Amino acid sequence: LYRPQFEKDNCGFGLIAQMDDKASHWLVETAIEALGNLTHRGAIGADGKTGDGCGLLLKKPDSFFKAVAEELGYALKPLYAVGMVFLSTDEAKAQAAQKIVDEKLAEKGLEVLGWRDVPVDPENACGQQALESLPTMRQVFVNAADGMSQTDFERQLYIGRRLAEKAITDDSDFYISSLSSHVVSYKGLVMPSYLPVFYKDLNDERLATSVVVFHQRFSTNTMPQWRLAQPFRMLAHNGEINTIQGNRNWALARGAKFATPLIENMDEIRPLVGTTGSDSSSMDNMLEALLAGGVNLFRAMRLVIP
Repeated sequence: LYRPQFEKDNCGFGLIAQMDDKASHWLVETAIEALGNLTHRGAIGADGKTGDGCGLLLKKPDSFFKAVAEELGYALKPLYAVGMVFLSTDEAKAQAAQKIVDEKLAEKGLEVLGWRDVPVDPENACGQQALESLPTMRQVFVNAADGMSQTDFERQLYIGRRLAEKAITDDSDFYISSLSSHVVSYKGLVMPSYLPVFYKDLNDERLATSVVVFHQRFSTNTMPQWRLAQPFRMLAHNGEINTIQGNRNWALARGAKFATPLIENMDEIRPLVGTTGSDSSSMDNMLEALLAGGVNLFRAMRLVIP
């Protein structure tokens, strides 16, 4: 029954959701099990543990983060966000990056409550190749301004994030995997079976959600990196394309024409598309910009993925 033409060099992707929106840890466990069944969709390094990268994009596990925030002494407002941030293992550089993130979010009227060291177990989860580029993982807790709507909150989180990204140019480890009041990302340069070993949060019974996107990356035109593990902040891209430079030029040329009254200073966030790394991360950046500017989701997807 086997035929070589049936073989496909693509990422593995899936989504599992609770129809009644009732959060559960069972959903997380099921998504991890499903992700493990996609191991064949990615390559495995010679060390047997380093992969192309995999991860989960979860609808924000509200009860978990409220419990964690209480333990840390952070007073969350009804509308809050949690960001997953990759930082340098050099503590001085990590602190410098955190300070810039704090400042840029504060400039947008948001309240940064503090940071949390994400519990990880790299020794038992990571191969040698992954360990050589392992970043520090921390979560930042952010409150919305009083009276701010969730849509405005997401927009200011996006602009604040772009300001931080543009300000931190000398730290290759710095990367914001997610910063949202809707979702949070747990991803990395590990094999699917080791994802819950690496991120201890994923084994915590309190971590419950109702929607999970899971993704096993198959790298084609870019080498595996921690930041390029998927899913990204807005989407999971199944496979990569070979017209990346043309698409980036297209986006850069038209970026100056993109204007919206919802974002006062467009120069703050330009360029709207990533100019390095994976094409799928570039697509993700463009989609975020369009949504922040008020473009509806269906039209934004058509613009990003024609």
